[in-house]
Amino acid sequence: MKKRVLQIAFILALAVAAAPGAARAADSYTVDPVHSFALFKVGHLGVSFVHGSFTDISGKIMYDKKDIKGNFVEIVIGVDSVNTHNADRDAHLKRDDFFHAEKYPTMSFKSKRFKKLEGGKYEVTGDFTLHGVTKTITVIAEVTGEGNDPWGGVRAGFETAFTIKRSDYGMDKNIPAAGDKVWVTLNVEGILEQAK
Repeated sequence: MKKRVLQIAFILALAVAAAPGAARAADSYTVDPVHSFALFKVGHLGVSFVHGSFTDISGKIMYDKKDIKGNFVEIVIGVDSVNTHNADRDAHLKRDDFFHAEKYPTMSFKSKRFKKLEGGKYEVTGDFTLHGVTKTITVIAEVTGEGNDPWGGVRAGFETAFTIKRSDYGMDKNIPAAGDKVWVTLNVEGILEQAK
């Protein structure tokens, strides 16, 4: 009788696991700040571009290539880490003419939904917060690679590129000398969180 009960329990467990909509946890990755890059460029005087980056980047990615229902991404960037290779310009960018880093120390993106496209690409819609203003944007993100690292871990890479208008986020000073349109490229490398 005991053996029969165990067999029934095992069959029921298999049925639940195989049932449509059965929960499956997506893999959880922690953003590696050393190998992740937030890059931007913005027009200068209508004749050229200033290029820059942010070195303070963190976040988490939930990723399952087969079932995207649990996919999620949250990226946080410290605006005080802005770097355009000119100390005076960087100091100006941190003041209230631009990022106002003292009042708004971070910018962030938090996803709300994923749509799977072809070729390892996803349409990701979420809330982008900059300068204290939050707007919903949609970007195309691509999986750039997955694999083992030399230290026994597992990593995955992701990339997206998109544009925003800084005036949409209340950063409207010094236009058009400093361009309104900003080109953004985000390369993120995530480290798989291993089960303990």
